[in-house]
Parts: sequence; C-alpha cells; structure tokens
Amino acid sequence: MNQTEIGKFIAACRREKKLTQAQLAEKLNITDRAVSKWETGKSMPDSSIMLELCEILGISVNELLSGEVVDMEHYEQKADENLIALKRKTENNMTVSKIIAIAYSAMLFIAVMVCLICNLAISGSLTWSLIPVSSIVFAWVVFCPGILSGKKGILISLCSLSIFIIPWLFLLSQLINVRAIFTIGSAMAVISIVFLWITAAVFGRFGRTKKQTAFGISFLAAVPFVFIYNLTLSKMINEPVFDIWDMLTIFLLLTAAFASFVCGRRAG
Repeated sequence: MNQTEIGKFIAACRREKKLTQAQLAEKLNITDRAVSKWETGKSMPDSSIMLELCEILGISVNELLSGEVVDMEHYEQKADENLIALKRKTENNMTVSKIIAIAYSAMLFIAVMVCLICNLAISGSLTWSLIPVSSIVFAWVVFCPGILSGKKGILISLCSLSIFIIPWLFLLSQLINVRAIFTIGSAMAVISIVFLWITAAVFGRFGRTKKQTAFGISFLAAVPFVFIYNLTLSKMINEPVFDIWDMLTIFLLLTAAFASFVCGRRAG
C-alpha cells in the first residue's frame, strides 16, 4: 500500500470527476488541506470517510487502497493484499501507542518511587509523599487510557477526568486535612469539566472543516464561564474575586475569538 501512488490516484480520479480539492473537501465535510495531504502522499483518508470518498470518485475501496484501477482477474488478490497492509498499519499504530503508554507509565512510576524513598529516608514513614503520589496516580489514570486509544484518546481522557476528579479532590483534602480543597475544588472542577465538554462538542462539530470557527466559538464560550467561575468562587468564600486580571482575561478571549473568526472567514 503506497501512499504516494494512492495520492496520485485520488488526484486523477478527482480531476476525472471535474472536482477541485475544495469541492471534494466540501462534499466530504473536511478541509481542502486534508485532500491536499492525501494527494501528495503525506496522509491517508480516514476509514470513517473512505466509503463516501470512493462513492464520490466512482471507485471501490480496493482500488483506492491499491492506487489504481483493478481488473476483475486480480481483484481478490489485491483485496487480500490491501487487507493485510491495513492490518499491519493498525498494528503499527497500536504498537507506537503502547510504547508511548509504557514510557509514560515508567516515568510516573519512577516519580512515585522517588517520592516514597525520599519520604522514608527523611521522615522514616510515609507522610507528605502521599500527596504527590496521589496526584501522579491521578495523572496516570486520566492520560494513559487516552494514549492507548489513539484518535479517540482526548475523549477517553476527558471521560476519565470527569469520573475521577471529584474522588481525587476528596482524597487530597483528606491527606492535607483541608476541607476547602474538596468543597471549592469540586465546584470549580465541575464548571471546568462542563466547559471542556462543550469545547469537545464544538470541535466535534466544526473541527474537521472549520478549525478557526471551532476555536472562535470556544473562546467566546469561555467568556460566560469566567463570570460563572468567579461568581461561584465569590459566593463560596464570601468575598468579591472579580478584578482587573479577569477583565484582561475576557478582553484576550474576545480578541482571540475575533481573530479566529476572521482567519476562518479568509480561509473559507
């Protein structure tokens, strides 16, 4: 399975259908930059849109993966070869993800051992080390499943974060013996997670075709969350917390949103 040949084949089929890269991209609900990467052999079409791409170009998936028109005599042979190539590619991607996950886990394990050994050497018992250790374990639980999940890794990590953030804050408040870490931290965490899910939904809707628009909407959505965040915190500590820095943050968010929309309009 030669990416360069597949790219040339896609370009030839597109021109035969009298489509520009932008028109093909619009039909597939992706960016024309993605189509350009396919045709130059820098990347492959995602499996989720491969059938639709083949239907538009009037070819079969087998021909797409072969990078040429396949006659019936060699059709089954080419199909077997392409299936084997796809399987190898998937296995290679999984192997890379596993290597990264193992390296990440090993790094965190070393950090845990350093904390525990230093604590035992200095204090003769486990005291302060439990705080960084719990944080390290939390980081592993949130990010390691995401690393192993490939393209869906961000959503998997976001699910893990949503599930484990409250229990971790409770454990942390018990270790430090400060109840406010759980009460205030949980409220702030819930607000932050809601915003992250909204951002994930925005990028899920616009991220493939209009990344600048997705960024712009996310920056705008962050503005009310700044007010919600500060209002909630103010009520919990009975003190006004909205200051000049929050005003600056809102100004920067609005500026970033405006710039994103302008860039998105020019790109469109």
